[in-house]
Amino acid sequence: VHVFKCLSIVKYFVCNVFFVIGCTQVSLAVPIGEACCAYVLIVTAVYWVSEAVPLGAAALVPAFLYPLFGVLKSSEVAAEYCKDTTLLLMGVICLAASIEKWNLHKRIALRMVMIAGAKPGMLVLGFMCCTVFLSMWLSNTSTTAMVMPIAEAVLQQLISTGVADTQEDSETVEATEDGCLSGMTSPSLPAVNNIPEPKKEKESKNSRYPTKRDHMICKCLSLSITYAATIGGLITITGTSTNLIFAEQFNNRYPDAKVINFGTWFIFSFPIAIIMLLLTWVWLHFLFLGCNFRETCSLSKKRKTRREMLSERKIHEEYIKLGPISYPEVVTGVFFILMTLLWFTREPGFVPGWTSLFEKKGYRTDATVSVLLGFLLFLIPARRPFSRAPRTPAGDSSAERDPDPMAPMITWKDFQNLMPWEIVILVGGGYALAAGCKVSGLSVWIGRQLEPMSGLPPWMVTLLACLLVSAVTEFASNPATLTVFLPILSALSETLQINPLHTLIPATMCVSFGVMLPVGNPPNAIVFSYGHVQISDMVKAGFGVNLIGVLVVMLAIMTWGVPLFNLTEYPDWAIARNFTGSL
Repeated sequence: VHVFKCLSIVKYFVCNVFFVIGCTQVSLAVPIGEACCAYVLIVTAVYWVSEAVPLGAAALVPAFLYPLFGVLKSSEVAAEYCKDTTLLLMGVICLAASIEKWNLHKRIALRMVMIAGAKPGMLVLGFMCCTVFLSMWLSNTSTTAMVMPIAEAVLQQLISTGVADTQEDSETVEATEDGCLSGMTSPSLPAVNNIPEPKKEKESKNSRYPTKRDHMICKCLSLSITYAATIGGLITITGTSTNLIFAEQFNNRYPDAKVINFGTWFIFSFPIAIIMLLLTWVWLHFLFLGCNFRETCSLSKKRKTRREMLSERKIHEEYIKLGPISYPEVVTGVFFILMTLLWFTREPGFVPGWTSLFEKKGYRTDATVSVLLGFLLFLIPARRPFSRAPRTPAGDSSAERDPDPMAPMITWKDFQNLMPWEIVILVGGGYALAAGCKVSGLSVWIGRQLEPMSGLPPWMVTLLACLLVSAVTEFASNPATLTVFLPILSALSETLQINPLHTLIPATMCVSFGVMLPVGNPPNAIVFSYGHVQISDMVKAGFGVNLIGVLVVMLAIMTWGVPLFNLTEYPDWAIARNFTGSL
C-alpha cells in the first residue's frame, strides 16, 4: 500500500510540476505559434496517459490554454466541444436507455444462448455472438456489464453441478471399495488396486472449481465476452467512442471528403468483425478447451451430459422469468430497426438515398435520424393505448408502476444514467486540439519532420501505425491514444502523398485492441473483477487476439478496403486540405 501511495505522489508531482515547467523549453526548438500549440498538445497528452486527473478534466486544458497563448479565441475553442457526433451519441443513448430499461437486451442475449446450446464450445460461441450484436449499438462497457451476470449464472450452475458430480463419484468409489474389501479374501486383494479412479482432474482443495476443466471453461467464457464486446464495437460508427472521434476529426480535417458514413463504415468493418469473431473463438477454444471441437461443439441431443442439460435448464428459466414480450419492448425493437434502416438508406452511394427527396443537400446527417428517434422516445407512452399499466421490467426492483397513463418510454433520468458526459468532453477536447494544430500550422510542421519516411511503402506505414497504437493503448485509454495519434498520422499521410484513410482507419480499429491487461479498457476490468481469470491468462489470450486483430485489419485495408475507399489514389479532398493548410 505504501509503495502505491509513493508511486501516486511521484506521478502527480511529475505531471503537475516538473513536466509543465519542462515543456516550456519547446519554444526553443520551433517557432512560437507551433510551440504554443505543441505545448498544449503534449501537456494534455501526458495528463491523458498518466490519468493524474480525470480524462474529462484533462480534455479541458485546451479550453483555457489556447486563449491564453493566443492560438484560438475562447468562442472558437468552445465551439469545438459540441459537434455533430455529440448529437449522434445523444440519440443513440436514448435508444440504449430504452433497451436497458425494458430488458430487451437480456431477452436477445438469452434467446441467442438458448439457440447455441450448452456444449462448452457452442456456449462460448453463443455468448460471443450475442455480445457482438449488442455491442454494435450499446457501449462496450454496458454490454459487458449486462452479459457477464448472465454468463456468471450459467457458470455457477456449471460449478454447482460439477461439485455434485464429484461428490457422487467419490461416494461411488468408496462404496465399491467397501464392498470389495468386505467380500474378498486376501488372494483377491490386488483386484482392489484395479478399481478405476474418476477421470476428472480435480483442482486443489482450496479451489472453488470442481475440476480443472471447469476452471478452463470459466476462463474461456469470461474472456470471450470482453473480446466479443471489443469486436462488436468495431462494426458501427457509433459502436465505440474511438469510432466517433475518428469520424468527427476526419470530417473536420477533410470537409470535402464525403466517404465516411454509417453505411461505408459498416460494409468495411462487418467482414472484419466476422473473421475476428471466428478466429478469436478458435484461439480461445484451443487455449482453454483444447482441440476436440467435435466433443465441445456437437449439437446432438444424444451427446449432452447431465451438467449441460442442467445449464440449458438454467438459461431457459432465466428466459421464462422475463415473461411474454411487452409493448415497450416491441416499440423499442421497432425504433431499433427503423434507426438502422434510416442510417443505411440516407446516402448508400450505389443508389440515391432518402436525403435526395429534399431540395437542400447536406443538411441531414446520421445525427438527425438518431436525435429525432431519441426525442420520440420521450413522447411515446410506455403503456399501450386503451390497456392496463405496462409490466414492470424484470429484475428491476427500483422500477415502480407509474400511475400516469402517459408516462413515456424513457425519462430524462433514464437518459442521464447512461449518458457518458466524460466521453463527450474528452471527444470535444480532441476536436479542440485538432483545430489548434490546424490553425497554428503545427500539423504542417510535423508533416515536414516525417518526410524521411517517404521511402516506405503504404502498407508498411499502416502496419507500423497499427502496431504502435495497439501497444500504447494497452497502458493508456483508447480515446486519449487515438486523439493524440490522429493528427500525427494525418500529417504523415499528407507528407507521404498516400490516402489518409489508408492509415487512419486501421489505426482507429487497432486502438481498440487493448485487451492484454485489466487496465486496457473497462470491459477487461469488469471481467477480471469476477475472479475467474488471472493477469497471465489475459496476457496470453490477449496477445493472440491482438495479433489476430492487426492481421485481419491489414487484410481488410489491402483487399476490400481498396475499392471501397479508392485507396490507390491520392484523393482531391486531401490535396485541397494541403493547399488550404499551407495558406
